[in-house]
Amino acid sequence: MTAGATDLTFLALSLPFVAACLSPVLFRLFGHRAAWLLALAPAAAFLHLSSFIAEVARGETVTGGYAWVPSYNLSFSWYIDGLALVFALLITGIGVLVVLYAGGYMKGHPQQGRFLSFLLMFMGAMLGLVMSDSFLMLFVFWELTSITSFLLIGFDHERPAARRAALQALLVTGGGGLFLLAGLLLLWNIADVTQMSLLLSYGEAVKASPYYLAALLLVLVGAFTKSAQFPFHFWLPNAMEAPTPVSAYLHSATMVKAGVYLLMRLHPAMGGTPVWEILLPVFGGGTLLTGALMALRQTDLKLMLAYTTVASLGLLVMLVGFGSPYAIEAAVLYLVGHSLFKGALFMVAGAIDHETGTRDLTRLGGLRRAMPVTFAAALLAALSMAGLPPFFGFLAKEEIYLALAAGNLRAILFTAVAVCGNALMFAAAFAVALKPFLGKSRDTPRHPHEAPALMWIGPAVLAFAGLAAALLSTPFHALVSSPMATAVRGEATVITVGPIPHLGLPLVLSLATIVLGLAAYLLLDRLRHALARFFQALGPGPDQGFDEVLDVLVRLSVRVTRFVQPGRLDIYLSVTFVAVAGVLLLPLFLWGEAPSMLAFPWPSLPELAMLLIAVIGLVAVLVAVDRLTAIVALGIQGFAVAVLFLLFGAPDLAFTQFMIETLSVVILALVMTRLRLQASDRRPTGQRLADGAIALGCGLGLTLLLLKATEGAFDTALGDFFGAYSKVIAHGANVVNVIIVDFRGTDTLGEIAVVLAAGMAILALIRLGVSARTERSK
Repeated sequence: MTAGATDLTFLALSLPFVAACLSPVLFRLFGHRAAWLLALAPAAAFLHLSSFIAEVARGETVTGGYAWVPSYNLSFSWYIDGLALVFALLITGIGVLVVLYAGGYMKGHPQQGRFLSFLLMFMGAMLGLVMSDSFLMLFVFWELTSITSFLLIGFDHERPAARRAALQALLVTGGGGLFLLAGLLLLWNIADVTQMSLLLSYGEAVKASPYYLAALLLVLVGAFTKSAQFPFHFWLPNAMEAPTPVSAYLHSATMVKAGVYLLMRLHPAMGGTPVWEILLPVFGGGTLLTGALMALRQTDLKLMLAYTTVASLGLLVMLVGFGSPYAIEAAVLYLVGHSLFKGALFMVAGAIDHETGTRDLTRLGGLRRAMPVTFAAALLAALSMAGLPPFFGFLAKEEIYLALAAGNLRAILFTAVAVCGNALMFAAAFAVALKPFLGKSRDTPRHPHEAPALMWIGPAVLAFAGLAAALLSTPFHALVSSPMATAVRGEATVITVGPIPHLGLPLVLSLATIVLGLAAYLLLDRLRHALARFFQALGPGPDQGFDEVLDVLVRLSVRVTRFVQPGRLDIYLSVTFVAVAGVLLLPLFLWGEAPSMLAFPWPSLPELAMLLIAVIGLVAVLVAVDRLTAIVALGIQGFAVAVLFLLFGAPDLAFTQFMIETLSVVILALVMTRLRLQASDRRPTGQRLADGAIALGCGLGLTLLLLKATEGAFDTALGDFFGAYSKVIAHGANVVNVIIVDFRGTDTLGEIAVVLAAGMAILALIRLGVSARTERSK
């Protein structure tokens, strides 16, 4: 990319974050009409990204970015191929419609500006995630989607259910992100690259590595938690506590697709192995059936759609796990189709709730006359979700059955899973699209009427897009579907499926899906009650298990905190010094690193005299009957060390040591005489012996470490450097002063700050002691 194109792409990536900063101000100025202005940000990003369509369709990639830490090969870089481009276009394109929809849905809400700010940050995080080339950049945006979704799900923070759902989503997806980080670090270790675009060419090396299985499992945990795969699926339906614009965006183009995106991105490097082709189809198929069955159990429109999203994500993971050319093509088509019809249906559910005051399917009916535009959008989206021609969902369904249908037992099993799951989602689609609108009119909390334009533009555009993409399948595949499949497979792929049914097994399976789906739709009430009894018989699910695990974790943390932080300073100090002694002594003796005591020359008579004085001072400290005597005796060691500095020809150090010891004794004496402390040490004998052993261990460890360090040849490089440059650079002849003031200036400033803080704390303690004595005297 040219510098100008790189800057424009960076601007497109940044636009949602800029709009997020402006949102509160614009809503104060223009009210809900500010949504039109804010929608310009994702619209501009969409237009810029659209300029890459022809280039990417030719098999080229768009790369760019900025070096961050070149020595560690870390960069803020992006990689746009068919996969990243389709995701980016869905994120920004649907993002425009969701912002407009939110402007109408949240009209009159006092925090509408804050809500749109969170939504735009969420959009920017997801856009950065799919465009990231750098491992670090991908992880940062990955976790940012978790944080922004936490803010959106818990937007109505006064409701306990919203707070619980937000915390649950954050813990599950954020925790999975930590597993992903570990997996990315392993991939870095295996391939010695930090960019996705480079990793894709190291597929054979990654698969042959002994760390492949560990890296794969870590990555799968991150992907499965993000894309709500069983048994981590429970957070996604609970996220329906968020306002409907969040649900529409979350389920169509953003966070829940992040795990699927990651699996598709890593497919060329990590796919095609037996463990990949076992784990992904098994978990994906299980998630498909679990989500589809749970969807028909619900009566809340949003919950029905949420569980069908769980099922759809399971279907996508299952297809990516199969990894065959047709399976990848089917996954690509279904991902695009799902984004279109699911976004439309969620907006329809929000419009129904907004205009009638309820989302309960059993309380809705006869809305087709009051809400004709919404009904038309719902019907078109449901036809695509059901997989009926000539909608885009039909193309995906045909390709799914073409990919799965075969004569072996494995293929037969997963084909049956796909047919059953699709049939159940067929019933759920028409339950959402038909039951609220057909039949007799029912009394609702609000008098129903058509939603405002801001709320029906989005579902109408997305529903019509699902039809137009199928009718124009040839150019759509050439520009969108085939480049995306090529990127996922890692080799050139051409998708040719069209809206006209072809005779064969896939058509037979599609007809079987329709028959089973119609039966489930007609028997929906009976099926709902049967499913309720079935799941009740199974007992508590993962959702309740999450609460129990969280409760155990909280209670365990309380006990651990009480154990390691009992509030006693003597325990903290003892544990700290035991650790210091262990770190110093264990390596010296376990690995034979203890110094040779015979290799050191004995000290001279003056040196021995100073050492003897230091020992006498130490004994005086131990036997002192009051604290003032102990403080004065403690200064003897410091003065003895200062004399040793003089004997070794370091007068500057000796002078500094004399000053420090004098000030320490004076300050300690002043403080101790003003605080009410025990006159003598009243520790029991056992504690004294234990404390003495700890002190001896630390002292012995430090002594042996110092002796071991001096066994080697003396390296004069540092001394030579300071001697050569102290006067030249710092213009000082006193090397010690130059080191302290210039070379270690920042460190010295920090030490001064610490001394100042300690002095202020001492002053506060003295004043508290004086105040306490004054109060008692009164």
